[in-house]
Amino acid sequence: MAPSYDKTIATAASLAASLMLVRSLASELLPSEVRDALSAALNSLRSRMTWQHTIVIEETEGWSGNRVYGAVKAYLATRINANMDMQRLRVSSTEEDAKKMVVSMEAGEEMLDVHEGVEFRWFLVTREVKGDLNNGGGGAREIRSYEVRFHKRHKEKALKEYLPFIVATAKAIKDQERSLSIYMNEYGDEWSPIDLQHPSTFDTLAMDHKQKQSIVDDLDQFIKRKDYYRRIGKAWKRGYLLYGPPGTGKSSLIAAIANHLRFNIYDLELTGVNSNSDLRRLLVGMTNRSILVVEDIDCTIELKQREEDGKEHAKSNSTEKKKAEDKVTLSGLLNFIDGLWSTSGEERVIIFTTNYKERLDPALLRPGRMDMHIHMGYCTTEAFRILANNYHSINYHATYPEIEALIQEVTVTPAEVAEVLMRNDDTDVALHDLVDLLKLKKKDAIEIESKQAEEKKDANEIKTQSMQVDEKKIVDEIKTESVQVEKK
Repeated sequence: MAPSYDKTIATAASLAASLMLVRSLASELLPSEVRDALSAALNSLRSRMTWQHTIVIEETEGWSGNRVYGAVKAYLATRINANMDMQRLRVSSTEEDAKKMVVSMEAGEEMLDVHEGVEFRWFLVTREVKGDLNNGGGGAREIRSYEVRFHKRHKEKALKEYLPFIVATAKAIKDQERSLSIYMNEYGDEWSPIDLQHPSTFDTLAMDHKQKQSIVDDLDQFIKRKDYYRRIGKAWKRGYLLYGPPGTGKSSLIAAIANHLRFNIYDLELTGVNSNSDLRRLLVGMTNRSILVVEDIDCTIELKQREEDGKEHAKSNSTEKKKAEDKVTLSGLLNFIDGLWSTSGEERVIIFTTNYKERLDPALLRPGRMDMHIHMGYCTTEAFRILANNYHSINYHATYPEIEALIQEVTVTPAEVAEVLMRNDDTDVALHDLVDLLKLKKKDAIEIESKQAEEKKDANEIKTQSMQVDEKKIVDEIKTESVQVEKK
């Protein structure tokens, strides 16, 4: 074995020396043009002989960061579990949330990803680049890049399908993980943000499943229809009207929508807006992928009718005109909802809430402004079960039949049920307290109904007596007239 091994090593060394000699002679004897042509021919031959293609994605592009590099990093982090044979991993965390760790691949490791049946092998490559000290540069710095290798017949698929898929997936991950804010309007035409940490989701929302699913389906369809809205020539927005008694979960639904879409909320307080001009500046200052909320729109501000505005402007002098223009009008709000100013942003949701839908101006309710009207009603048996599971992590209890029967007989809001369930950590005590509340409501309802029946009875008796008195008066008058006629 030893002589054969030695012979192989000697042959390899001799071949390497011969190649080095040929390369040296070529560099010395051949003109540069011939050397370049020969090098190009050899590179072409080598590329034809290999089956593999490589795409390099560097961390930086000039002085700017490479967004594709960040997208690849975020995407590959989701594929770590599918590559359990990786021996080295990189773990990092942000200062804001040390519990949230990001796991990614380490330099020198290989990761396999299969997309639509095609294998793509990823590598994280690092290299040191020395700075130019003469031009003020620093010392050596590390350059990181991702390399993806695949069969050359899939080159077009990699560039036109696989990489765009990675970028889109990374964007969805970023949107899902980004922290949300709720903005309030202050000082007339400025927004002031604070962190939105409302925990409400569609899973915890006390609402019937069918109604809940219809809202989720509508939202999901909306965010996927950018090209559709552009094709039909409409602004990419969606309007929702939430109406119903106080305590039925309108604010919780708004938070659930924000958490589902990962949209910021702009809570517009119309009483803090001085004029249509300030309103316009506020609304134009909203970002895309956001929710505009106007709560209790029926009583927040007295919006003047557009027809009334026209009449007043026609009758008033210049001073009165200026005074009228300094007020927020219904037309000013509607211009943003579906007028020319509605195209100032994209992917926006507009939500109005009211306790009394019948008080709203019909102009606010027509299709194209409020696309979906959502009734937030009193607590149902299904909503009660969701609340019980939220607060006590139970799916059934001995008191359920009695509670559900009472809920169908009385009117109680989800907020009232939630308040009782939160009072005590003991499930038995909390549910029996709820039974007592519902029984008390039933008793009050019976008393009110009985009192109304008595009042109605009394009213009928008074009406009957009044009719009898009227009849007696008529009879007496007829008798009197008859007597007078006979005397004549």
